[in-house]
Amino acid sequence: MTARARVRAPELIGKGGWLNTGGRPLTLAELRGRVVILDFWTFCCVNCLHVLDELRELEEKHRDTVVIVGVHSPKFVHEAEHQAVVDAVERYQVHHPVLDDPELGTWKQYAVRAWPTLVVIDPEGYVVAQHAGEGHAHALEALVTELEAEHGAKGTLRRGEGPYVAPEPVATHLRFPGKALALDGGGFLVSDTTRHQLVELAADGESVVRRIGDGERGLVDGGPDVARFSEPQGLALLPDGSVVVADTVNHALRRLDPATGAVTTIAGTGGQWWQGFPTAGPAREVALSSPWDVAWFAGRLWIAMAGVHQLWTYDPVAETVGVAAGTTNEGLVDGPAEEAWFAQPSGLAAAGDRLWVADSETSSVRWVESDGVGFVVRTAVGTGLFDFGHRDGAAGQALLQHPLGVTALPDGSVAISDTYNNALRRFDPATGEVTTLATDLREPSDAVLAGEDVVVVESARHRLTRLRLPEEAVRVESAAHRTRRPATEVAAGPFRLDVVFTAPAGQKSDDRYGPSTRLLVSSTPPELLLEGEGKGTDLGRDLVLNPEVAEGVLHVSAMAASCDDDSDNEFPACHMHQQDWGVPVLLAAGGAGRLALVLAGMDEPGE
Repeated sequence: MTARARVRAPELIGKGGWLNTGGRPLTLAELRGRVVILDFWTFCCVNCLHVLDELRELEEKHRDTVVIVGVHSPKFVHEAEHQAVVDAVERYQVHHPVLDDPELGTWKQYAVRAWPTLVVIDPEGYVVAQHAGEGHAHALEALVTELEAEHGAKGTLRRGEGPYVAPEPVATHLRFPGKALALDGGGFLVSDTTRHQLVELAADGESVVRRIGDGERGLVDGGPDVARFSEPQGLALLPDGSVVVADTVNHALRRLDPATGAVTTIAGTGGQWWQGFPTAGPAREVALSSPWDVAWFAGRLWIAMAGVHQLWTYDPVAETVGVAAGTTNEGLVDGPAEEAWFAQPSGLAAAGDRLWVADSETSSVRWVESDGVGFVVRTAVGTGLFDFGHRDGAAGQALLQHPLGVTALPDGSVAISDTYNNALRRFDPATGEVTTLATDLREPSDAVLAGEDVVVVESARHRLTRLRLPEEAVRVESAAHRTRRPATEVAAGPFRLDVVFTAPAGQKSDDRYGPSTRLLVSSTPPELLLEGEGKGTDLGRDLVLNPEVAEGVLHVSAMAASCDDDSDNEFPACHMHQQDWGVPVLLAAGGAGRLALVLAGMDEPGE
């Protein structure tokens, strides 16, 4: 049995209270005897959604010994609203207790630095492991099995039903719809995300014409009564009249034949893309990562690949896919497409020679266009990962809050589904101004034109809402915000960065084909780092922080691969672990000279 540090788990606190417990608060004391996995998440974060999906199998397999507790820790102001958390728990089918922690009380108690982070507490109430980022399901499975054996032998393991109480189902035609497509004849096709279906509605936007998909989560091709999706989102027409569906949690593109309702898979393997995987090739042989929206532009189908902060394209003639823009680094950087940075692109709209992009995590609207040589990326509205709000006026100072959709309007302007501001906004390239078209919407995620009207997908009201485009903008009191995460006080000058990674039990680092780890470090502003920027293979690095920069953000991306430790197997199974951190820092006298970011394991610098 591997020796572990004994750190008592702090109690769970959150002013928003508990969900999925029948209204009853939980304490760690009453969970004693179970393996508890805390999942620190926020519902804007696509990596957090990946982890929710990763945990489903573990949750089912060990349901009598493991209790997963989601600790909702908001980034955006909207995410601190209790009803928004209630909606997200249903939207993403979270089937375990969730603590709503709007003031990040439990986040601070556990010294969490990134979304998502998983903390494992043993049956005696001690923290035994911490994992940041994605790809830890195999490690958690091994650790849970080990803890079951250890505490079963000691008599400290308690089996039985968990504290999860399912909420009462609600009957509506749609449930958290994601995107919509206007059909010939005036009807609409809608991705009914939470029910894993496509729904065709009549021209009134309410009457159901037909449903496509049997409503169960899965990846199954076939007719409308047998096909299965998993949280579908974006929809786009191909030139041949078929519809492409961004089947987000299946990491796939599906093709719908509108005439027959038949569904086929045209891109993706059904598995998630990871660093090191192919980035181009036959569409059915290349993995994708949370495709969120699709649009036909410049002779290709463009894909908002939210899971890896990129734009890809699909060629329906050659039946190939490939990266078109973005480096996989998360942030806001303009320039040549291959050098640009995105942050969870979630909405696309083609208009003439521009492809508009809703880049949700940077609360920005951007566009792609040709410069005669290749494609370039430019920003219309937005400044970066940590600034957001609701402010109209000149685009250079206007603010959005996690927009998920963009819609090209007839006059050349762009409607913005400003999701977390519950508003429909407008950017006019001719004037460079941002205005508000409508408020009092509930998490609008898309909009489509219908004659002189715009039809908005009100995702959290489970409906389509028809609006007449106003001649004058709505006046809204401006508000500016920054992320609620507290800054880490650090010392100027020489500074040590350590990414902690311990291979899970039964695994080892595999360096047969080169280094198994990767580290990428940068900063905002760039002047913050005098030394230490760039790529490397060591998970520790000496930096030098500029004393003339008062505050900023350290951007750290780490990856580590471990393989099953089986000497008899020439090709052992290998597992990828990766995480991106954006750590706000404040340079201060007496600040820390070391920053430890836990990818997997425990930070024990004294050993």
